[in-house]
Amino acid sequence: MSEQDTICAVSTPTGNGGIGIIRVSGKDAVSIASKVFRSRNDRKIESETSHTLHYGHIMDPATKETVDEVLVSVMRAPATYTREDVVEINCHGGMMPLWRTLALLIAAGARQAEPGEFTKRAFLNGRIDLAQAEAVMDIIRSRTELSHRAANEQMLGGLSSEVGALREQLVSLLASVEAGIDFPEEDIQTATGCPLAEEMTRILTGIDALLSSVAYGRILRDGLATAIVGRPNVGKSSLLNALLKQDRAIVTEIPGTTRDVLEEYLNVSGIPLKILDTAGIRHTHDRIEQEGVRRSLAAIGSADIVLVVLDGSEAFSDEDKRVLLEVKEKKAIAVINKSDLPRKMEKLAWPQVQVTVSCRTGAGLEGLRQSILEMVKQGTVMAQEHAWAVNQRHKTALEQTKESLQKARESASSGLSPEFVALDLRGALDSIGLISGATYTEDILERIFNDFCIGK
Repeated sequence: MSEQDTICAVSTPTGNGGIGIIRVSGKDAVSIASKVFRSRNDRKIESETSHTLHYGHIMDPATKETVDEVLVSVMRAPATYTREDVVEINCHGGMMPLWRTLALLIAAGARQAEPGEFTKRAFLNGRIDLAQAEAVMDIIRSRTELSHRAANEQMLGGLSSEVGALREQLVSLLASVEAGIDFPEEDIQTATGCPLAEEMTRILTGIDALLSSVAYGRILRDGLATAIVGRPNVGKSSLLNALLKQDRAIVTEIPGTTRDVLEEYLNVSGIPLKILDTAGIRHTHDRIEQEGVRRSLAAIGSADIVLVVLDGSEAFSDEDKRVLLEVKEKKAIAVINKSDLPRKMEKLAWPQVQVTVSCRTGAGLEGLRQSILEMVKQGTVMAQEHAWAVNQRHKTALEQTKESLQKARESASSGLSPEFVALDLRGALDSIGLISGATYTEDILERIFNDFCIGK
């Protein structure tokens, strides 16, 4: 497959809908679309101006059969998403008209696009950088207004601008060091020793600031993992249903009803919570229930916050004690359920945050949401309003940049030859360039764009 091919794909989700869109991109996009499209006035779209919309029908050139009534957008390079000629065909929703139209386009000379190939072309043609390309999928997958805003700011170039500024400082520093190496007879004034190390320290401070938002980015993308745990029949599934305001989990009086970990998302003041409803933790001889308990313990291990549900209408039991022991190393909130019944459970010494609720009446649930939010704010999640949602790939590149820069600083501080300093500065420059795509390899592009949906 070649980057010069004209590609096509369905860009709207599968299933029935009001409209479905097929995108075509490449140097032959307009001519290929013209082979299957007949406008109402019989004018060829090759003669139409850019960014115009045309009404007509998709026709099978071989049989002259009308496949669908459509609107066709003609957009000419370079003012398009891919910086290539782009045609978008607005069909009726439903897979049959879309797939029949797509098949006709392929027969006319286009090929099926690979996952993320339209956005990959936007990157390769210089319209966006890699960080902006990743933000496209973050926008599509965003679950809250806050995660959408962060992704949108990144797509508009916020993170790229900050990384670019750090990269420019590295370029300037490296140029100064290399000038002194290449032209010693010119007596060029360049920073050396401690002054050079101080300049590197300023760049390292900027790198550390970006690294500090890694947790923020992970939670915005994946949600704050929040496990609901407790012994059987204390109201874990009832709590999940009450928080979601829907009957997501089966609730019965039979102990061990929940056998697996249920996963749902909840928006708490813009922070997505990935809620994990777990099986009751207790000693059991039932092999299926034992597996459920094992998965519950695994959920505790991976959770950012644990909600320990206790039955306030009963005395504190050995099984309750076991659950609290399992979560002693985690950020935990004790949720004392069944406040609508007389309380028999004594005051607990731990965890520090304890909330009384009734899943049956809804009392105390808003207080629980606020307690979760306060616990989030105490961590690094809400460090700053516009913290960049740095992802794992960015983190790795920043850590490699930091390591190379620290080596260069040590060499400069020790008075070593400037060649050693320059070598590590080049390494730092290559590493930070991986974030925006100033430097990249094919395997990096493959990893990024293979996560995209086809048609984007």
